[in-house]
Amino acid sequence: MLRYVFISIALALCSTSIIGQDLVGYWHNWNDLNAPYIELDQVDPRYTVIQVSFAVPAVGTSHLMEFSPAETSQAAFIAQVAAVQANGRKVLISVGGANATVHLDSDTERDEFVSSLLGIMDTYGFDGMDIDLEGSSVAITGGSITAPVDVGIIRMIDAVNTIADAFELAHGVPMMLTMAPETAYVQGGMSAFGGIWGAYLPLIHALRDRIDLLHVQLYNSGSMYGIDGGIYTQGTADFIVSQTEAVILGFNTAGGFFQGLPAHRVAVGLPACPDAAGGGYTDTATVRMAVEYLLGVGPQPGSYVLAEPGGYPDIGGMMTWSINWDAVAACSGAYSYAETFARIFSGLPTSVNARQVMELTVGPVPARDRLGFFPPLLESTGATILDMQGRALVNTPLSAGSAGIDVAHLPAGTYVLVLQGAGGVRHVRFVRE
Repeated sequence: MLRYVFISIALALCSTSIIGQDLVGYWHNWNDLNAPYIELDQVDPRYTVIQVSFAVPAVGTSHLMEFSPAETSQAAFIAQVAAVQANGRKVLISVGGANATVHLDSDTERDEFVSSLLGIMDTYGFDGMDIDLEGSSVAITGGSITAPVDVGIIRMIDAVNTIADAFELAHGVPMMLTMAPETAYVQGGMSAFGGIWGAYLPLIHALRDRIDLLHVQLYNSGSMYGIDGGIYTQGTADFIVSQTEAVILGFNTAGGFFQGLPAHRVAVGLPACPDAAGGGYTDTATVRMAVEYLLGVGPQPGSYVLAEPGGYPDIGGMMTWSINWDAVAACSGAYSYAETFARIFSGLPTSVNARQVMELTVGPVPARDRLGFFPPLLESTGATILDMQGRALVNTPLSAGSAGIDVAHLPAGTYVLVLQGAGGVRHVRFVRE
């Protein structure tokens, strides 16, 4: 017998439309008790670019890349990648990470790096690659931004160009390319140009026409110079604003002037939770103030003054380490980073205000033929039912006084009901038996 149980919830906000900017998140290919594994096709649909973490060198090598899903079968994972892509989202393979050292110490190693990574991308159907080389994977001993001399840097540039060309030839569309360097490797070039300091700048310069998004890790950083000569500390609005503007406008280094990237190719990269990084977590209110100032739609939140008074309304979006941490309820609420992104770029009201006015009870759980509302709706609303890949299966208006919606035609599974009316946008996850 079906148990008719109603659940009372405070409805959170949902953004399912394409709003121009991307929400980028790293996805863990491992299970962590503090930030558990999430099936790829269960990722919050607000994430438009998912970075699968990580492809790493095979044991005993520094260049022969390997990847296999840790908690899901290969066939199931391939299907999940395709399901996410079917909704217009991108899935990339991220190369390296904090615990993997990648070196291309010969032309042979460069070629094997290329072939192994292309094999991974072809097997799983990834849309491109993310470069997350850290530690000793990237270092410079001389040369300049425009004329590097370190053969490892030169080979990496060659390898990425070769991978991108081969991908486009095979698929008929450009490969998506993103980068996630730490601040020392980029803005750190204002302090010094050698070792890790400024080491990514030759890579960024050489690949600038291919880069879709550069999202420097604005965490695990300490303090950094801004282009105004001031020193700014991670975890503050000034740090977010100063470090983001630096990679847009460019800056001087001992290796020459770094020409910045267009704003639409730059995203703000931050941790989703205090425990997600060693330092640099920034509370959601401060993140919102900083990004809105960058966009030119909010007041100056600190002491740093933008060199471009109108801001950068076409900035590329936001990135976080990581989706798994964002999903943890203890981190300011489940998917608080995704909600912050939605508030900034979609102009949605805060979920705090929404919860004050949008209490609703739905049931039964699980549903069979009909999902009921109690009390009946107070206003006319648009109703959309999404599958867990974010695809709209039902679009229908509901009148004020409606007590439910027909779900008899849906296959068994988990869905999201989105209600949009004058009171705002609300979403409810439900199960169809």
